[in-house]
Amino acid sequence: MPRCSTLHLDLAMQKNIYSYEQTAALLLIEGYPDLSASHGNDAISILSAWRLQIIGAPELEGTCEHLEALMTVVMPYARHCLSGVRRRFGATDSFVSISPNGSGAGHQLELRSSRDEVEPLQINLDDADLADLVQCLDLLRLDERVKLAWTIPADHPLKRREIMDRIPLQHRLVAPVFGSLALGATVAIAMIQPLPLTHEEATLQLSTPAAETIQPTVKQ
Repeated sequence: MPRCSTLHLDLAMQKNIYSYEQTAALLLIEGYPDLSASHGNDAISILSAWRLQIIGAPELEGTCEHLEALMTVVMPYARHCLSGVRRRFGATDSFVSISPNGSGAGHQLELRSSRDEVEPLQINLDDADLADLVQCLDLLRLDERVKLAWTIPADHPLKRREIMDRIPLQHRLVAPVFGSLALGATVAIAMIQPLPLTHEEATLQLSTPAAETIQPTVKQ
């Protein structure tokens, strides 16, 4: 299956345009089918252009590699956020990176051009914006008409350490501390309360005659 390609195009080939729209995001892709690979006329095997519109942000466009980089960092970042793990995805020198806002609310998407003279573009997203962006990218990834083989890392369960790190230390210590206190209280009560008599001890106690009570004699 072809990946991002720069093959020479036959001008007679049909150009296809598909859009994926949500409330806050609109993704459009343009491309051509690869008829030599027996793809239908409605397929996109060669991506020629894409545009992304996010409410409140400039329109984005770039190469196939840029779009793939966007999918590679945004989708796993969103999955980690759903699990309560908020951390940066994407290197500082990569095309795309995304990280939690320093204020603790929202997300900052940063895009870098392949041209050194162009400053990085930063876009602030709230949770609804991020959800709409992920939905558009997911619709593109699952679209059977798009025959590009995206090299997006497969989803894996989060590591135990990643999940544990999201829980504050004081919350992690509550269960062990209360467990130790409960165990200590149980042991203390067991030491104070006398043990019940065994069957042999109970039988021996019943067979022993009770001591007679001697009443003093009073002389008249």
